[in-house]
Amino acid sequence: MKQPIQAALYMRLSRDDEYYGDSVSIETQRTIINQFVQEQGFPVYDEYVDDGWSGTNFDRPDFNRMMDDVDSGKVNCIITKDLSRFGREHIQMDHYLEIDFPARGIRYIAITDNEDTEKGLSDFVPFKNLFNEWFAKDTSRKVKAALKAKFAKGQRIFAYAPIGYRKDPDDKCHLLIDEETRWIIEKIFDMAYHGDGAARITRRLVSEQVPTPAWLNFQRYGTFAHIFKDQPESKRYAWTIAQVKSILHDETYIGNSVHNKQSNISFKCKKTVRKPPSEWVRIENTHDPLVSREVFDRVQEQIATRRRSMKDQTTQIFAGLVKCADCGWSMRFATNKTVSRPFSYFTCSQYGQGTGNCSSHYIRYDVLYAFVLSRVQYWAKEVQDHEDTVLQRLIKNGDKNRDSANRKAAADLKKAEKRQRDLDTLFTKLYEDRVSEKITERNFSMLSQKYQQEQEELEAKVTALQNQLRQSEEQITGVEQWVELVKQFSRPTELTALMLNTLVEKILIHTATKNPDGTREQEIEIFFRFVGKID
Repeated sequence: MKQPIQAALYMRLSRDDEYYGDSVSIETQRTIINQFVQEQGFPVYDEYVDDGWSGTNFDRPDFNRMMDDVDSGKVNCIITKDLSRFGREHIQMDHYLEIDFPARGIRYIAITDNEDTEKGLSDFVPFKNLFNEWFAKDTSRKVKAALKAKFAKGQRIFAYAPIGYRKDPDDKCHLLIDEETRWIIEKIFDMAYHGDGAARITRRLVSEQVPTPAWLNFQRYGTFAHIFKDQPESKRYAWTIAQVKSILHDETYIGNSVHNKQSNISFKCKKTVRKPPSEWVRIENTHDPLVSREVFDRVQEQIATRRRSMKDQTTQIFAGLVKCADCGWSMRFATNKTVSRPFSYFTCSQYGQGTGNCSSHYIRYDVLYAFVLSRVQYWAKEVQDHEDTVLQRLIKNGDKNRDSANRKAAADLKKAEKRQRDLDTLFTKLYEDRVSEKITERNFSMLSQKYQQEQEELEAKVTALQNQLRQSEEQITGVEQWVELVKQFSRPTELTALMLNTLVEKILIHTATKNPDGTREQEIEIFFRFVGKID
């Protein structure tokens, strides 16, 4: 016996769809669907709306709620304005329409596409789904291009203005100084300029009950209400060290706009990845600064050179640089005061957790200090006495492996780019073969899926190879930069935190081995900034 219809009315609108006006708005979809169900006399179980969700994947809240109702037998008919509202990922669309829904007796209707699974889908449905996906990809490209053009003009895209600023009422992409909150930013940078670290600044903001950005936005716009609901008053002033650090590094406060710090993996996967600073887009002087360039640069220098204070108010100059060679964790600094002549040492901090992971990698501070000082002294003397020779030596040292790697990367890049062009040609021919019915719909779908997956893999490969070749070119410039840094510390007689953080990227400590005569041997690897490990 045929089950009575219990229809789900599904509507979806992504942020990108908003560029195309009211024709795809939620209200337009609702009007078309309601008119249809009234004409057909379909009983409606519920309405499901995903406003602001992409159709390139199916991880959407109301879509999932609808499918839960399908699974529980509450819904046996799904109605959308058109196929693209249901989704824009052609493989999953074909699976739902050709396999999943028929197997479970679920009827699907796309009104304006005139598709109904009960009456039989047209042969063009796979093509429509494929073109809907291509449309999403093309829209993604256009949106990125539009954003890039905005960024180049110095415009910003933001939901909320950074604390210290407000949106320009005449231009939503421009920032104006907020006279009510600028004092907070000025206070944070003033404290940092005079030597306070992020932790101390945070404690001061909390103790003086300075309102957080979230609380200010809640007071002005009513947003973030869930954060403060049923919370004590102290929540309004709950600054974090991460917030303060973010502000101290933000070039917004010197009048710059920095874009492209992160991006989605692809138009289908909305997971974001952090981009390296070399790929950021920096536009200077896009708005009035709150902090002078001199103050900002000085704060950045202090952040780079600031080391943790010890209990006796001395400074541990190696802090943040010494790492375990095996597990990569930082080495813990400590002092043995139980002996007549106290001494300091480093051990692996993971080993110190007591979990049984890694080993101590113990090394005395004075041993490490003497070794590092000797290497810094050696390179400082070499640069001072034979600068040109050192430059050629370091460049040649990098060339040994770089030339071979570059040749292989260039060859692989050429091969990958040729394959990309071949795939474009194959896609065109594949479409023509399907239109002329030289291949079946099943084979078309299978091959297009295979080619598209290969295209995505090739795009990632080409980007990686291009980055590899670019970084290789930058290594030569890095050698010159490092030599200039070494020249700042002519004939050093002692190590300082400033010297170490200027010259050294990291120091790896290996496990010591004990010889039959009782002596210890231990490898220490120094990786210098820009040039890496050099002998």
